[in-house]
Amino acid sequence: MKKRILVAPLNWGLGHATRTIPIVHALIEEGFEPIIASDGDALLLLKKEFPNLTSLELPSYHVSYPKNGRYFKIKVLMDSPKLLSAIKAEKKITQTIIRKHNIWGIISDNRLGVYHEKLPSVIITHQVNVLSGCTTWLTSKLHQSFIKKFNECWIPDMKGALNLSGELGHITSFKIPIKYIGPLSRFAKIQTPIKNDLLVLISGPEPQRTLLEKKLLTELKTHSGKIVFVRGIVEAEQSIQTINQMTIYNFMTARLLEKTINESALILSRSGYTTIMDLSKLNKKAFFIPTPGQFEQEYLAKRLAEQGLAPYCLQSEFTSHKLREVHQYKGLQFEFPKTNYGELFNSLFQGK
Repeated sequence: MKKRILVAPLNWGLGHATRTIPIVHALIEEGFEPIIASDGDALLLLKKEFPNLTSLELPSYHVSYPKNGRYFKIKVLMDSPKLLSAIKAEKKITQTIIRKHNIWGIISDNRLGVYHEKLPSVIITHQVNVLSGCTTWLTSKLHQSFIKKFNECWIPDMKGALNLSGELGHITSFKIPIKYIGPLSRFAKIQTPIKNDLLVLISGPEPQRTLLEKKLLTELKTHSGKIVFVRGIVEAEQSIQTINQMTIYNFMTARLLEKTINESALILSRSGYTTIMDLSKLNKKAFFIPTPGQFEQEYLAKRLAEQGLAPYCLQSEFTSHKLREVHQYKGLQFEFPKTNYGELFNSLFQGK
């Protein structure tokens, strides 16, 4: 009988779900049976990618952003009772799932309540330090208190000076073992002719996803060249519409998105960590627009710009003319180490 491993990504945008896709594939290849658990768009996306796997619903964190990014920290503070309630609820549901489905181990991507004291439980996160301006020390300490409840922490990044997460994912010492497993991406680089001048990728919690979509659809009306626009809304059926030089999708499957990114000269997107991992894996040129008020995305975008790799601007300042800045930057040129999934899984799950 195959050992069942619960894989539970956070539903906060699509990044946590998409970066667990290579983890799920690797579990299958190593002889385990993954069971998927999440909520909302993240769960819907994983169901589409793995229709033959058991999938379960977890409580929603009900994450949303304010229209004005300046109030992001206040909004998170006000929502903290809901977040703590959801974490408590998912911990209770996790215990039921373990009993009902005979779970051997747990891989949680930032779902802070999906662990069990008597089972090997790992958390995947690129944020051992949570940036929040003057309260970074507090938010980091709070997040670390949840991380310490797991057996191991896997950081999808490189350990040395050449890395993607910077101070977010690097800490001098920690209570539980930290393993740098290399950046996670479901994509592979393909040598193919460039067919699209610009690929726009939108995702993330509302209302900021919609606000950015509306702004970009307006700003890019006069942009020359072929544009593919992916709205990042996972629905039952894929929809495609063409407006002048722009082809608009509600969502793309992993295979189509991989092909489209490889065929695109420039990617315009949020500076979410998963997106940065994907575009780095494919060595693409990019322009980033951080989610307003989200310190993590602002930090990552600024860091890449300072390294001369990719430009960025604030959402309120974006115009199509800013895309010309891309020619002054190198692009995301990184070589990823190969992740030894067999060693990772066996050291944690084979001892039970």
